[in-house]
Amino acid sequence: MTMAMPQVHSMTSNWWALALRGCVSILLGLVALTLPGVTVTALVYVFGVYAFVEGVLAVMAAIRGIHEHDRWGWMLIEGIVCIVAAVAAFMMPGVGALAIVYLVAAWAIMTGVLEIAAGFRLRKIIEGEWMLILAGVLAIVLGFYIGSRPAAGVVLLATWIGIWAILSGIVTLMLAFRIRNWAHEHVHA
Repeated sequence: MTMAMPQVHSMTSNWWALALRGCVSILLGLVALTLPGVTVTALVYVFGVYAFVEGVLAVMAAIRGIHEHDRWGWMLIEGIVCIVAAVAAFMMPGVGALAIVYLVAAWAIMTGVLEIAAGFRLRKIIEGEWMLILAGVLAIVLGFYIGSRPAAGVVLLATWIGIWAILSGIVTLMLAFRIRNWAHEHVHA
């Protein structure tokens, strides 16, 4: 099935916006790689905004629960904890960065354990399950490394973000120029 010509034109005429998005992503990646402290601080502030909004919404739900005679205590506690976490992230971004590093370390360890378990279960079904087990072991090692060296964990986290952003930007740029070339070949023909 082919698209109507106006739809194709509207999708292909904005290739430059996609290219711009790719350039911004590459720029973000370069900033993350060259200024890891700024990158992690920005992550902490994004977390702070999220936690604050989450907390305010939870407190509002608790207040609504009071008026409707519902259970509201846990919701109020959750809201207060979220707001306190947000204030801590804004007032002490170093503590927030440390918390993010430990969260990533715990995530890597748990993921590794689950990958190893899945690898052992898959032994009965497929060959090559050792790759999943190896990935799990590497994730656990990475998690313990990050957890035992939080400063290195901050730099590593920023490096991951930087590499991802650069690769994503390159792929997005390639797509934008592919769309542009396709448009020149098909729409303008």
